[in-house]
Amino acid sequence: MASTANDAEKLRSSQASANGGDHGYRRRSNVNMHDPSVTIEEYMYHASIARQHPSEQPGASSSSDQGTFGNLKQSLFGKNNKAATAAVTDEKNDGSNQDASAWANVADDEWVQASRAVRTASWGAVFYLITTDILGPFTVSWAFSQMGYGPGAVLYLIFAIFAGYGGYLLWKMFLVLDSDRYPLRSYGDIAYRIYGSVARHTMSLIQSVQLVFNVGIIIILNGQGLSQITKGSVCFIILCFVWAIAGAVFGQIRTLQKLSWTAHAAIWINIFILIETTAIIWQSSPNYDAALASNNAEKGPVVTTAGPPEGVGFQGQLVGLMQAVYSYGGAMLFIEFMAEMRRPYDFWKGMFCAQTFIFCCYLLFGLLNYSRQGQFTINPVNQGVNPYSWQTVGNSLSLVSTLIAALLYGNIGIKVLYSNVLMDIFHFPSLGARSGKLIWIAVVPIYWAIAFVIAAAIPSISNLSGLIAAACILQFSYTFPPLLMLGLQTQTDAIQDGEGFDPATRQTVRHDSGLKRYVRGFRKRLLLNLWYTFFFLGSLTTAVLGIYSAVVGLIAAYEKTAVSGFSCTNPVGA
Repeated sequence: MASTANDAEKLRSSQASANGGDHGYRRRSNVNMHDPSVTIEEYMYHASIARQHPSEQPGASSSSDQGTFGNLKQSLFGKNNKAATAAVTDEKNDGSNQDASAWANVADDEWVQASRAVRTASWGAVFYLITTDILGPFTVSWAFSQMGYGPGAVLYLIFAIFAGYGGYLLWKMFLVLDSDRYPLRSYGDIAYRIYGSVARHTMSLIQSVQLVFNVGIIIILNGQGLSQITKGSVCFIILCFVWAIAGAVFGQIRTLQKLSWTAHAAIWINIFILIETTAIIWQSSPNYDAALASNNAEKGPVVTTAGPPEGVGFQGQLVGLMQAVYSYGGAMLFIEFMAEMRRPYDFWKGMFCAQTFIFCCYLLFGLLNYSRQGQFTINPVNQGVNPYSWQTVGNSLSLVSTLIAALLYGNIGIKVLYSNVLMDIFHFPSLGARSGKLIWIAVVPIYWAIAFVIAAAIPSISNLSGLIAAACILQFSYTFPPLLMLGLQTQTDAIQDGEGFDPATRQTVRHDSGLKRYVRGFRKRLLLNLWYTFFFLGSLTTAVLGIYSAVVGLIAAYEKTAVSGFSCTNPVGA
């Protein structure tokens, strides 16, 4: 028997009346982005309208269109940088709708124009953003030392392809679910619209864990680099603590706009380190002391292998493989990138070019340095440079670029945790309120203290990065996209003739509900949905194996090398 989503509509009507909507329907300016009364059919209806907007059609242009690189410079690093700051919640825009009353009289067409005015990024800017977020090939050479030429190159290619495919799925879902009335702003928003609030909070929590571990890894890297600069004259754990204090101080900056120019500088610093490291490695012998301390590799001739090296078991190869996952870990922010585009249809261009460029850089840089250093390659490779003078140059520059990265990760991580967990679940005040700003001052040192404890307790950079890659990064790039697409495809295909969102009555009509509805939707495109299921289960299995291998590797590192928690000994030697 035909029925409507009555409970949802009753909740919708009461909320709309409270918001003073047009004849009981909410104005765009008063819309709650996480309203449980809104059905997926309504999200898709408004998305279909948004995709028909003239500004999203091929060949459309705007007054702000200065070409790929001109727009990139203006939108990302200009003084009036709305696009770069809108993607991340700050104290002036925390999603709490506390100033919604100020927008209550804005007409719908004006709201559409205003919402699209801040979407200024071109696909060229997306290429730049993805490259900035993912490009970091300093672990690739060590990964090749664990897998060999053949498996290393093939697996990096496979993971690049599937990372691109995962990004493609996110792009398809974005086009189906994003609209001017209900804009998508984060990865968790897609999860909410398909699976509900539990999925959204789960993904936000995993994202927060990933970011705090990333900060911990950077603390280790900076501690190692500074220890090499001082030739081990200062206790390693003290040096890590110094960087944690620096992060807690500079982390009091709440707006990313104040950090954007430093992020630009960090990119060019990393490129210089990349070139400098490769050039010096090919002009000198391996750093045997660092290799002995980090890899337990005795001095001898350089050995490279086509397949897995002798003595590196399946567990070690998996940890090496997780470096590839870590390298392609930018999908967590793809939704934010698409949300800032004038034409989201063009996202695939930027993503395809970025993934191709990244893969080529990884392959070239990884193979060149592994060919020269073999089993003496350490992670990160730039700390394995032999002449102390050039090693110090690279380490000094790396201290700057990695601190900038840690500040960005920490800033985003705290805001994700605060907005999606503390505010939504525990009803903390907005970051724009005075009490919220005071809480921020207290939360930042706690966040960096947690990252410091992680770094101090687990100073094995390869296994720690492998652990976070398997537990968190792999999920956003490989596991979650097919799972989300499976849910969206099933719900879309479950819609029958006569069902859907009716804009005239503003109701969602469904003839049935429950398990039989989802079974019908799953069977409509059985092979495709089975592929999504297989992709999801395969990624989940890889994650479990990666977590296991990283944990085993951490145990072995404590037993066979100089690595120990809260130690004064530098894991890569003085």
